[in-house]
Amino acid sequence: MPRVKGGTVTRKRRKRVLKLAKGYYGSKRALFKTAKQQVMKSGQYAYRDRRNKKREFRKLWISRINAAARLNDLSYSKLMHGLKLAGIDINRKMLADLAINDENAFTQLASKAKDALK
Repeated sequence: MPRVKGGTVTRKRRKRVLKLAKGYYGSKRALFKTAKQQVMKSGQYAYRDRRNKKREFRKLWISRINAAARLNDLSYSKLMHGLKLAGIDINRKMLADLAINDENAFTQLASKAKDALK
């Protein structure tokens, strides 16, 4: 049985890796071995940071809600507990958006939360 040379397959695989490494610094974009290592590491960073982004945004929303709640004489935890008791089901992303863009609506929600706490 004759030997099969894998030239086209190998070239395609290497071109795919080097295309992903486009824009990297130095030999990481030019040499296959280092490019492959960096593409793998970059993929790990991307996977990790897609999860960290959710964590960071939640922290940002909570701090915005807390700042707006303090303006309405409530702490963050009391506001969230009051909203739960009042039966108002709104997520933190929307609450933070209201706190920044529509202060009147946020004040109404805060007053409903205060009433539910009493």
